[in-house]
Amino acid sequence: METHDPLERTELTFLLGMAFQLVLSEFVSRVDAAGYADLRPMHGLVFQVLHGSGATSSELAERLGVTKQAAGQIIDDLETRGYVERRPHPAGGRRKLVVLTDKALAHLAVAGRILHDLETQLAQRLQEAGLQLPRGELAAIIRTLAGDAIPPLRPFW
Repeated sequence: METHDPLERTELTFLLGMAFQLVLSEFVSRVDAAGYADLRPMHGLVFQVLHGSGATSSELAERLGVTKQAAGQIIDDLETRGYVERRPHPAGGRRKLVVLTDKALAHLAVAGRILHDLETQLAQRLQEAGLQLPRGELAAIIRTLAGDAIPPLRPFW
């Protein structure tokens, strides 16, 4: 289907970036409206890293691609607001394990529902135009560039 839309002649990196910005902006607006205006996309990435068994601040820094100092500041902020807590590390020593609180887990549940609803609505709108979500095409681009070494999603915005 040829639409003669000038966006079709735009560089791929710009198209991917614009699509990401638009979807992320809509997601953030909906999460804010659900009562989580105090959180930003970076916090969601932190929650994803910590979900399950938690991580040390050094592990968090490595996974996010930020300095240990930046990770410590993020943890301090989220701890003050009740989203994470520091616990003694199971291996002992001075290390602390940073884990999500019930408040953070509640946020993840809400954010997950919002993301699912957003994707469903977007898929329906695309289907009405005779299109599908380009999940397979995007996965193919990632596999072509990264192979089996899929990189973590890191904040760069």
